Amino acid sequence: MSETISPQDFAAAEGVADWRAQEGAAEAAFRTGSFAAGVRFVDAIGEIADAVDHHPDVDLRYAAVTVRTSSHDVGGLSERDVDLARRISEAARELEIPAEPARG
Repeated sequence: MSETISPQDFAAAEGVADWRAQEGAAEAAFRTGSFAAGVRFVDAIGEIADAVDHHPDVDLRYAAVTVRTSSHDVGGLSERDVDLARRISEAARELEIPAEPARG
């Protein structure tokens, strides 16, 4: 079992600038530009999630994909969410899919 980390700990981690952390979860939105590009990105997220055995909520829309991650076993964020977020952001960069700017 993992330990809970704070939203501040999540935000301070390297490689998660695309993500917004709040109590209990982290979320990022990516502008895919088309439904087909979104499907390719969701497929990449699925591969990553299965590889690390940590599965986010994914919302696919016409020109955007929103991803939300949390660790249900700890009731909030954990280092597994940091790792997953980094990998998803890396996949987005490889597919040339930009993240929406962080709110706040």
